[in-house]
Amino acid sequence: MITFFYILFTLFIVVAILHFLAPKNYNVYRSISIKKPLPEVFTYLKSLKNQDEWSPWAEKDPTMNKTFTGIDGEVGFISAWVGNKDVGEGEQELTGIEENKEIKSQLRFLKPFKSTSDAYLKVEEEEEGKGTKVIWGFSGTNKFPMTIMMLFMNMDKMIGKDFEYGLNKLKGILEK
Repeated sequence: MITFFYILFTLFIVVAILHFLAPKNYNVYRSISIKKPLPEVFTYLKSLKNQDEWSPWAEKDPTMNKTFTGIDGEVGFISAWVGNKDVGEGEQELTGIEENKEIKSQLRFLKPFKSTSDAYLKVEEEEEGKGTKVIWGFSGTNKFPMTIMMLFMNMDKMIGKDFEYGLNKLKGILEK
C-alpha cells in the first residue's frame, strides 16, 4: 500500500513539474502583402461572412451549419458554426474594430474541446497606398491539462500552415 502512495506522489510531482515548465501562452500569426489599398482590404476583412470565401476551415467542411447574430462588420456580431470533426463547434464574436488598423474577435470553441482565444486581423499600409500588409493571428492562455499537452504539440506548426493557406486565398480573391 505504501508503494502505491509513493507512485502516486511521484506522478503528482512529475505532472506539477511538467505544468510548471510548459508554455502558458501562445500567439500564432502569419502575414501577407496584398496589392490593394488598405481601406478596401480592411472593409472586406471586417465582414466575418467574407471569411467563408478564404478561411481554410470553411473549405474543410463546406456543409457546416452556420448561424449569425447581429450586424456583420460591427462589434457584437457573432458567427457560430457546427461542423464535422475537422472544424468542430464554436463561435466567433467581433469584439473590437479600430478602423483601417485592426479587427479583434474572440474565438470560443465548444467541440472537440472547450477553449477561448483572441483572434486578430491587422492591416498596415505598404508601398505608399498601393499595397496592404495583412497580419492574421490568434493568441490565448493554455490551461491545465493543455499546458502539458503543449510540451508535445506545437501550436505554430499546427495552425500556422492554415493561416498561410487562408491568407494566400485572401490575396487571390482581393487581387482579382
